[in-house]
Amino acid sequence: MLINGLSSDLISIRDRGLLYGDGVFRTLLARNGIALQRQLHLEKIRNDCVRLGIVCPASSLLLAELDGILTSHPNGIIKLIVTRGQGSRGYAPPHDAQPTHIWDVSTAPEYPPEWSRSGVRVRVCDIRLSEQPRLAGIKHLNRLENVLAAAECTDSEISEGLLLDTQSRVIEGTRSNLFLLRDGCLITPKLDRCGVAGVQRDRVLAYAQEQGIAVQIRDVMLAEVYLAEALFLVNSVIGVWPVRALNERSWSDFSFVSRLAAALEQRG
Repeated sequence: MLINGLSSDLISIRDRGLLYGDGVFRTLLARNGIALQRQLHLEKIRNDCVRLGIVCPASSLLLAELDGILTSHPNGIIKLIVTRGQGSRGYAPPHDAQPTHIWDVSTAPEYPPEWSRSGVRVRVCDIRLSEQPRLAGIKHLNRLENVLAAAECTDSEISEGLLLDTQSRVIEGTRSNLFLLRDGCLITPKLDRCGVAGVQRDRVLAYAQEQGIAVQIRDVMLAEVYLAEALFLVNSVIGVWPVRALNERSWSDFSFVSRLAAALEQRG
């Protein structure tokens, strides 16, 4: 683990990331010394910092540190966290806060290969996401809703939980973005009230545009999800998971999702 460029696993108890979740993060997958989509992740974290008024370390510095990490950890999960830094007691952020940036490395999870081939079983979570347009799309450190949602998924047959907002609109998975295929059109929930806009979501949207596949980014209700011809989940670690079952609804045609997953994998 690196903290502000130095090998350490300690931060100040006054760090606002710890006290208030005042920070952002992104998670990269490393393979054979390459951090996949590294530039896209750095662009995301920089944009998230800008939206929250956090000073983001220079990209050149982050890339240099990342290269050093990859030398000794060529494979695994690499998480970059940027907090507003240390401050005195109270919610109001200090005007002269110096950001803390942390690199954390862990072993990549070993998911069953059939989840990518034959799909996963998903449930609708009971907890609802609150609406806050100011934070919508940002991968901030306040992830307690996701923590509570993931705690609901205790059944070993359930691979992911689906999150709705307080108006029962479908938003995302606990750790993934959601896509539906219907009448040849890709549909993904709008993330202007809540939810996280992931790098893999952007890659799917870019691929669809290149291939001339119609795309709709809009509000999605649960009833429409059940009517989809195909359903799949994406993030930068899992890649693409087709959904084979959501509650009592099941799917078996994964041909489109398999082609999409293969195309994204080929691009690295």
